[in-house]
Amino acid sequence: MSEPKTRPTQASVHAYLAQQPDARRADCEQIAALMREVTGEPATMWGETIVGFGRYDQAYANGKTMEWPVVAFSSRKNELVLYLMPGFEAHAALLAKLGKHRIGKSCLYIKKLADVDADVLAQLVRKSVDAMEESRVR
Repeated sequence: MSEPKTRPTQASVHAYLAQQPDARRADCEQIAALMREVTGEPATMWGETIVGFGRYDQAYANGKTMEWPVVAFSSRKNELVLYLMPGFEAHAALLAKLGKHRIGKSCLYIKKLADVDADVLAQLVRKSVDAMEESRVR
């Protein structure tokens, strides 16, 4: 099995954020501040484009474990991707109040922060961190 590209690096989070276009940079800085506040962890670059906070070991069926950030985000060409809890099914009520977004299995996609309710987004990040902490205790 080859090594994943999504690994913690020594790359500068500040440099990554600085290279974002102005409007996107402001959104990224706000998301970084939110995730830093909720996790109490510093930002770390994971690969070339993911800003992660905290770390946990994900166990796989084959017995291998891999390290991943507790929460993270990335600025993609057309949208911001927030890597949150594995699954959003239990959070349908919050997602209904969030604003313009789409979801994947554990990814939340938004075009810009102005499209979503900041308080609801903060609640989703908090619930994601809480779910990860709860799963580590077991």
